[in-house]
Amino acid sequence: MRDAAGPIRYPHETPPAEGTALEIAEGVLWLRLPLPMALDHVNIYALDEGDGWTVIDTGLSSRKTRAIWEALLSGPLGGKPVIRVIVTHHHPDHVGLAGWFRSEHGAELATTRTAWLYARMLTLDEQHLPPPETLAFWRAAGMDPETYAERAAERPFNFADVVWPMPLGFTRLAEGEVIRMAGRDWDIRIGDGHAAEHATFWSRDDALVLGGDQLLPSISPNLGVYPTEPEADPVGAWIESCTRLSAFAREDQLVLPGHKLPFTGLPARMEQLIENHHSALERLLSYLGEPRTAQDCFAPLFRREIGAGEYGLALAESVGHLNHLLQTRQATRARRADGAWLWRRA
Repeated sequence: MRDAAGPIRYPHETPPAEGTALEIAEGVLWLRLPLPMALDHVNIYALDEGDGWTVIDTGLSSRKTRAIWEALLSGPLGGKPVIRVIVTHHHPDHVGLAGWFRSEHGAELATTRTAWLYARMLTLDEQHLPPPETLAFWRAAGMDPETYAERAAERPFNFADVVWPMPLGFTRLAEGEVIRMAGRDWDIRIGDGHAAEHATFWSRDDALVLGGDQLLPSISPNLGVYPTEPEADPVGAWIESCTRLSAFAREDQLVLPGHKLPFTGLPARMEQLIENHHSALERLLSYLGEPRTAQDCFAPLFRREIGAGEYGLALAESVGHLNHLLQTRQATRARRADGAWLWRRA
């Protein structure tokens, strides 16, 4: 995720401390859970339903996170049960404890069909070594031999390590539906690019928007391509989604994002979220005067050094931008002898 600056405002400059909650609107609490990565937190929102809570996203599944949740339930959430969990998208920091709330607390799980399918499939697909498709994807992206050798010999990231088993059943959320939460009616609007069929919620009764990772301030979410769909164009899907959702953006809306701080100034932020990637594509296209691999393209895309902890996401996003140039016929590619794609400006 990359930094971006712009004319947005943060009504709450200090996030809630671990184990506490901050009421940011009537019946809407803002919570934070830790993540063991550079982006070290995920925002959670608890919406008061009177006899219980609707929780938006859950954090990773770990002993530490479950202990924090138990403390939240008995403390800031006043001992009332979580009766419904809504998952904005299938990434582990958002869906990690959805199954736990279902199996251990009896909460209803509501999410989009694609989010549930991805999360359930990925938690069941446990891998002890990278499969052939993943190795071929890395070679095609031009992964350097040393990194390739290390990763080919070690256990890859598995959803099952940080996501509680997903329940068999769920309640589907779909574009154009209206959902009742915390005494408000919310329009469900679906985004794409960062995660397939990502749900956002726009209150009809006041100026609140639950944005997940589709509507973030100051950083742009990863638009990555992975071995599950190596020809995907998340950048194109992202630009289309942001353009479509921009029609509903207003200056007075308070956006409750999945990371960073709640913010206002959504119309300008939507323009930034689109422009970030148009600018990246322009830099990338200028760089493709000579044949390049996806790994070669880190410098023009990210304009900073990519460390080992960021390498996988950077490689996925590099392929994402190159795929967009290919599908819009602005670039071509040819196989190198070692299996890597060499990309060049058309």
